[in-house]
Amino acid sequence: MPHAVWKGSISFGLVTIPVSLYPATERDELAFHLLDAHDLSPIHQVRTNAVGEAVPWESVVRGYEYEEGRYVTLTDDELRAANVKATQTIDIAQFVKASDIDALYYDAPYYLEPGRAGRKAYALLRDTMVSTGYVGVGRMVLRTRQHVCVVRPYGDVLVAELLRYSYEIRSVDAYDVPHADSSEAAVSEQEVAMAGQLIGSMVAEWDPASFHDTYREDVLALIEKKVASGVTHEAVATAPPQPETGEGEVVDIMELLKRSLADKKAGDARPSSRKRA
Repeated sequence: MPHAVWKGSISFGLVTIPVSLYPATERDELAFHLLDAHDLSPIHQVRTNAVGEAVPWESVVRGYEYEEGRYVTLTDDELRAANVKATQTIDIAQFVKASDIDALYYDAPYYLEPGRAGRKAYALLRDTMVSTGYVGVGRMVLRTRQHVCVVRPYGDVLVAELLRYSYEIRSVDAYDVPHADSSEAAVSEQEVAMAGQLIGSMVAEWDPASFHDTYREDVLALIEKKVASGVTHEAVATAPPQPETGEGEVVDIMELLKRSLADKKAGDARPSSRKRA
């Protein structure tokens, strides 16, 4: 089982669910080293400046190019001071229909495993989202970055799906595509019907296991043949231990839900302090 990359809790209203975060996917891409063809020694990257001079690490600074050829430099201390404060909570701010979130915004999924004290609340949140069709949208800090995330059910497991920010989605206006109202996109009912028949003949139940990375499989087969005539070396990497997060006592979930609803109604009834335009 992989190591937890984060330990904390899900918070919605007054309900807190201790959880551990695990990567839901893994990239198993083939990794190749650059070697010298003469003696197979590793090739190292060398840091050089624009005129080809080697630059030692102690002389390297980070710069942000705000205009062409003009930079603002930032020190490590300045970047650390600007970092968002790390928290150990997934704060659910709202619930939305899962269908309202375009797939383009989904970035990386993580499995959420409940702590012993939060198993009932975990099941309650999961089953309620299944029955209502809503998913929780919240914020969390993972490593050094604040993320927007969706907490949603996936079978018996809750998944925290990191979302891309809107500024990370490129506008489609720059791309030359046939617009629906243009003459080049005008299609007849007969063409649509024929295309529909073709699509209908190709309809199948989704089975991800039926798709294979044939390129990877072929390259691995080639590597296995080469390994038979060479010497291999095995490296064992270990991950650093993760800090333990204490789990709270078992609480009355119904009482927390009642108090959360009461607080929400009181907040909605409270007059706004903001001046109207």
